[in-house]
Amino acid sequence: MIRTFLLALSLLASATWIQAQSQYPQSESGQTGNAASAQTTVQGCLQGSEGNYTLMADNGTTYQLQGDTSKFGEHVGHEVRITGSTMASSAGTPTSTQTAGTQQQPTLTVQELKHISKSCKSTSKQ
Repeated sequence: MIRTFLLALSLLASATWIQAQSQYPQSESGQTGNAASAQTTVQGCLQGSEGNYTLMADNGTTYQLQGDTSKFGEHVGHEVRITGSTMASSAGTPTSTQTAGTQQQPTLTVQELKHISKSCKSTSKQ
C-alpha cells in the first residue's frame, strides 16, 4: 500500500514538473526584459570605430552592432550586408549612460558581414 502511494505521488510530481516546463519553454534563454530576438539580414552604411560600430540601414534604421567586430575597421564608410540576430531595446527611461536618441536603437549581433560597395548610398531624410 505504501509503495503504491509513493509511486502515485512521484508520478504526480513528475507530471506537475513536466507541465511547468512546457508552459515556459524559454525561461532559461538568458534574455532580460521584453526584448525580442530574430534572425535578419540588413544592408546599409557601416559607421563607427574600435568596437563601437553602427549600421545605418537603407530604410533609415540605425543598429548598434555587437559580436566579432574586429574586421569592421576596414569597412567603415562602406555599404555592407550584415546577417545576425536582432534585439529591440527595452522601453523605459534612459540611464545616465544612455541618451534619448540611443534608447530605442535596436542591437544587431553580427554573424556574417558581406562587403557590397566602397561607398555608401546617399540617404535623404525627409
